[in-house]
Amino acid sequence: MDERDAYVALNMMERVGPVTVRNLVSALGSAVGIFSAGRNQLMAAPKVGPELATAIVQQRDDLDWAAEMARARDMGVEIVTPLDEGYPAALAEIHDPPLALYVKGTLEGADARGVALVGTRRPTHYGRAVAEDLGFHLGKARVTVISGLATGIDTAGHRGALKAGGRTLAVLGGALDCLYPESNRELAREITGQGAVISEFPFGRKPDKTTFPMRNRVVSGMSMGVVVVEAGPRSGALITADQALDQGRTVFAVPGRIDSRMASGPHKLLRQGAKLVEGVDDILEEFDGLFDRSCHTSVAKPDPGLTDDESSLVAHLADGEQSVDALIRQTGVSPATINAVLMSLEIKKQIRMLPGRVVELVTR
Repeated sequence: MDERDAYVALNMMERVGPVTVRNLVSALGSAVGIFSAGRNQLMAAPKVGPELATAIVQQRDDLDWAAEMARARDMGVEIVTPLDEGYPAALAEIHDPPLALYVKGTLEGADARGVALVGTRRPTHYGRAVAEDLGFHLGKARVTVISGLATGIDTAGHRGALKAGGRTLAVLGGALDCLYPESNRELAREITGQGAVISEFPFGRKPDKTTFPMRNRVVSGMSMGVVVVEAGPRSGALITADQALDQGRTVFAVPGRIDSRMASGPHKLLRQGAKLVEGVDDILEEFDGLFDRSCHTSVAKPDPGLTDDESSLVAHLADGEQSVDALIRQTGVSPATINAVLMSLEIKKQIRMLPGRVVELVTR
């Protein structure tokens, strides 16, 4: 066993985390030393009491770290430790950086310029569209989009980045072989082609209520900033935002409707001083000089091939979604004509129809 192997093995231990390992390494001189030290030597490290020292001694001889590494190789997974050059530098700086990262796909130096998009698993149509649009334009600006592969806002952000041909990283709340949610398995496969799916958990660890907060600190730790799109008052996205602040990252929030429960989280963050996001430029401006802002287009430009009636409707929708009835009242055009024009715009991918006969402009 060498020092790197020791980190992989320690990551497999229960009740042993990054802070404990740091204390032990400081006391014993190396991670390898943890596997030969006596119980009393282990207890000499800060915050390592009798119970934890006993747990370490009982576990260390039963850990098959070599089999774990062989399984990773067979699955095309790279295990990256803080001793490796490829370990994300920003993540290494947080208080409790993971002892190991299981990476399916690729990590690149450019991923250091990443922004997290997080939010509720149950977004409104507005929230889902905003997250996908921000993911798309961040991807176009060569910003790596980082999220947690959850349904809802996470999924929309990942998909936007993929559609832009950009990079995106998905950090899981369980092991790579316990992918959750199962419905996003194909999305995870796509992400490995334009980024990576990442977990700090050894094979076999299923996600639970303790693993998701751990995942969230990695999402924020790998990012320069965290954007909260929609989140209820108890959303995990707010935990990610709190962790981002603790880690010295910038927190952004997208405002929502005042009558929407999913707007309560972002509005709370805005009252606490989060940066307001009305478009991708608000994010890019915070990191002025790092990104090529000419690579994206924030405002939709009507296709020059549109008819006069189509261009008129696009102009009416520029300030936000509207119902078909409202468009009829504003334009004075007959319902039959409006419906025909809307159908044509939908075919041309200029608009999308939402439930309740509501029309929304496609902003890319």
